[in-house]
Order: sequence, then structure tokens, then C-alpha cells
Amino acid sequence: MSQAIYYVDKDSEIFASIPEQAVAIIIDDILDKETLLTSIAKACDFPAYFGHNWDALWDCLTDVEIKYLRLDLTEIKQINTEEFNTFKSIIEDAYKDFGQPQLWVVV
Repeated sequence: MSQAIYYVDKDSEIFASIPEQAVAIIIDDILDKETLLTSIAKACDFPAYFGHNWDALWDCLTDVEIKYLRLDLTEIKQINTEEFNTFKSIIEDAYKDFGQPQLWVVV
């Protein structure tokens, strides 16, 4: 597969195609900029100097060797759509420039 973002239904057969080495981005109830940046920094073990902003996210994503990310939206109660779209744009830009990461979004 050769795109940056995949949407996978948790109950579909395609769910099993998520790479085993995909790093899980754990979000509790609310998906917004703060929770996304904090969760991905922890999951990907970003360096201490990570600035918790969109530019720093792009920099760190393109510096680490993480090829696959998994984000499960099935238990999320609230999503800031604008901030989630910004996150997805960063994933797409990084993938376009560096061929990674791919994001698997479980819905």
C-alpha cells in the first residue's frame, strides 16, 4: 500500500492488515492538539527538546525511524476536527517527502 493515511473499520478483515510494528498513539477521551502531541511524543519516544507544536511534530516524525502509526478513534468521545485535520496534513507531508510514517486510523 502506498498512501499516508488508511481508515480501517475495527470489525473488518482489513483491520488485521495493520502492521504489527505500528506504534499505538493512545488517546483517552478527547482528541485535540495537546493530547495528540503529548501522546505521539510519548509513543514515539521523541527527544526531550520536542516543542509540542506542529512544526516540532513534523521535525521529529521525519527524524525518527517510525514507519507506522496506529490511532484508534473508537473510544474517543470528542474530536477537534480542525486540529485532527492539521495532524493528518503533517502525516501526509512527511510521507510525501520521506515515505513515512503511514497512519492507520481505526474507526
